[in-house]
Amino acid sequence: MAGEPVLWSTVLGLTGLLMLAVLMLPAARRLEFPYTVLLAAVGVLIGLLDALTVSAELPVIGDFFAALRGIEITAEAVFFIFLPALVFEAAMVLDVRRLLDDLGAILFMAVVGLLISTVIIGVSIWSISGFTLIACLMLGVIVSATDPVAVVAIFKEVGAPKRLSILVEGESLFNDATAILLFTILAGMLAGGAEPGLLEGVTGFLTVFLGGALVGWVLGRLFVWIISKLENMPMVERTLTICLAYLSFIVAEHYLHTSGVMAVVVAALVMGSRGRTVIAPHDWHGLHDLWEQIGFWANSIIFILVGLAVPAIMMGFGSQQALWLLVLILSAFAARALILFGLLPLLSRWHLVQQVSVGFRTVMFWGGLRGAVALALALVVIESPQYSEEIRQFVGILVTGFVLFTLFVNAPTIGFVIKLFRLDQLSASDVAVRDRALALALGRIGDNIERVAARQEASPETTAAIAGAYRSRSDAAQTALESLRELSLRDWEHIGLANLAARERAAYDHQFEDGFMPSATYRILGEQLDDLTDALRMGGPKAYGRTAARSLEFGRDFHIAMALQRRFGMTAPLARAVADRFARLSGARLALAEVAADGLSKVRELVGAEAGEALERRLHARREATEAALESLERQYPDYARRIERRLLQQGALRLEEQSYRRMYADGLISGEVLGDLIERLRDQEREQERLPKLDLGLDPRRLVAQVPLFQGLPEARIDELAALLKPRLVLPGERVVTRGEQGDAMYFISNGALRVDLDSGPVVLGSGDFFGELALITHQPRNADVIASGFADLLLLRTVDFQRFMAANPDTREKIEAVARERLGADGRM
Repeated sequence: MAGEPVLWSTVLGLTGLLMLAVLMLPAARRLEFPYTVLLAAVGVLIGLLDALTVSAELPVIGDFFAALRGIEITAEAVFFIFLPALVFEAAMVLDVRRLLDDLGAILFMAVVGLLISTVIIGVSIWSISGFTLIACLMLGVIVSATDPVAVVAIFKEVGAPKRLSILVEGESLFNDATAILLFTILAGMLAGGAEPGLLEGVTGFLTVFLGGALVGWVLGRLFVWIISKLENMPMVERTLTICLAYLSFIVAEHYLHTSGVMAVVVAALVMGSRGRTVIAPHDWHGLHDLWEQIGFWANSIIFILVGLAVPAIMMGFGSQQALWLLVLILSAFAARALILFGLLPLLSRWHLVQQVSVGFRTVMFWGGLRGAVALALALVVIESPQYSEEIRQFVGILVTGFVLFTLFVNAPTIGFVIKLFRLDQLSASDVAVRDRALALALGRIGDNIERVAARQEASPETTAAIAGAYRSRSDAAQTALESLRELSLRDWEHIGLANLAARERAAYDHQFEDGFMPSATYRILGEQLDDLTDALRMGGPKAYGRTAARSLEFGRDFHIAMALQRRFGMTAPLARAVADRFARLSGARLALAEVAADGLSKVRELVGAEAGEALERRLHARREATEAALESLERQYPDYARRIERRLLQQGALRLEEQSYRRMYADGLISGEVLGDLIERLRDQEREQERLPKLDLGLDPRRLVAQVPLFQGLPEARIDELAALLKPRLVLPGERVVTRGEQGDAMYFISNGALRVDLDSGPVVLGSGDFFGELALITHQPRNADVIASGFADLLLLRTVDFQRFMAANPDTREKIEAVARERLGADGRM
């Protein structure tokens, strides 16, 4: 029982810290002061009070301070408890596509920039301190590790641009991993005296850095796959993501000796990009809220603990340390200025990284705060007996002093820098949308107030006053909108297309959440929609239209499946690709229909009549193109299309049935036990409907041979011989099967479908039962006509060598083919 006081004391300390931390949030909002900075200040104050034994005599408070003395913040605690949670929470919410857009600038800042900063700081401190260059370089790498926590919180408060947040957060995540790796190398050199060569150091750095990324990618994909096999288990999904954060760090850092931070970053990016395609949207929001809560707890506790440790670490601070700290601050900011205002624009001019505006670079310069990672690395030195007392004090005081400077000087003023460059203001298009939304909403409210007042029998004077106030505000918003001349019709169309894209994404979310859409289809349609919005952002409505057209083309995976079927006779990948295309086109058709029915009229009100007509034309063109692509598939595989349609209707009926049961339970008509039994029965039926129907491509050679009129009436044995010679091939709509001028190496029989032959005399359409390409094999002349598939078509291909053998073994068929050849030769229609 002797351990009980320690246990309750620890619980008291932790709960007291957490309560104090969360109460600082409303205080920070009231004071309009950065939350994390206030936490650190409170931690420092508590540390000072404890050092002065101010509260030793107070019963509960004295026990609380005693408990805090028993809770030590160590490097190991920061690395293995707080860091995985902080990094995973920050990385999971990053937009991977936007991150990749600026990956060049981010990696330059995080890797090359950190190395430059380390050298400048290290050499500057070495020149005045008397410590070894390795010790000063180690100090330089520690204080070069940025922390986005405080500055990102400020970004959210002032409404900073999304790209700026991604640049700062992305730099910090990769910067932390780089700093930890470089610190490990320098710390080993300082402790053991070893001096690895440049090649060995670079190789080791890349191995650890990329090795950690690989660990994170593998574990991230593994956990996403596991979650994809779960059925409506949000608590299990959330727990698995927590396991992923800590396992990826431990496996990489402890077992494989690679970068744990990189492993967590990549695992979180995989979960953020892939996980949302296998987790239902409402469950994903719950997962996001959970990680936001975890990040809030971790940030709250660690910043107070950091503040608590400050008085003890800074006890040896004197005039000499003040001089060193001043040089450290100046050299650190000089290095960051050189990187951001000297080297980064140079790389942009050479088109090696995307352009970053002066305002963004200034905010990144002043917003490069230091926090948890820098202090954790300093604690590694402070706690390690292999370093001398002078080095431990040197690193501890300077790192802590620099962290406090960035927290108490940079963080409170970063909002001013953002406002100075007007980065917190709405763009002209956003202002226009705001004013038009105000005009519409306030005008409707004014009309509705009169109806409500009539029902409540309010006095006419009161009703007129309130309704008139709203109408006046609506008129003012409309006047402001009309005075805004910066927006063109193209701008309004751009705004409308962005709005329609958001509604289309919501339609995909509903289909996925209701079980009408497989996760793979949901992911691909989401990626296609991301491509559309990126094209709209970068190139406007015309680029949007081009990208929409490309989204209906047959992609790389489809062509790979086609090549496998044509080269190796493998039909399973092609069947899967066709089935996936069915699912994508069906989902897109339904989503676009919903947008046209429910969203277009609302968006038209927002953007105006002229822009609304342009939107309607673009949406109509997309619907027609999608419908045409789907109809082409349905004509080729009508039975499969009917089975898909039946499956979707059955799934919809099951969802409606479940909603009906849940309404009955909510109304008290059935008990929870009855509801559970009914839902379990529905789950059994849903599992039966999960698998897509099997698609038969109809490429069985024997069946295709039997469908060609030219071969009908042949004995079974002869058909079997032909099936062994003829190779089935599926051709896509618009695919060029034969090209004018090429040397012929095969002839083709059409089992199913239609193709267009472009002759000099005009186009000719060939259909099921026809054949083409034989003349080039008979005359040995190049083909002088193009043959293009009008839609999907099943062909049988006969190679040149097999053609000779086939003609010799089948004299009757040979006569028919030669008769057609003579007729075509007479018409000068060689192919």
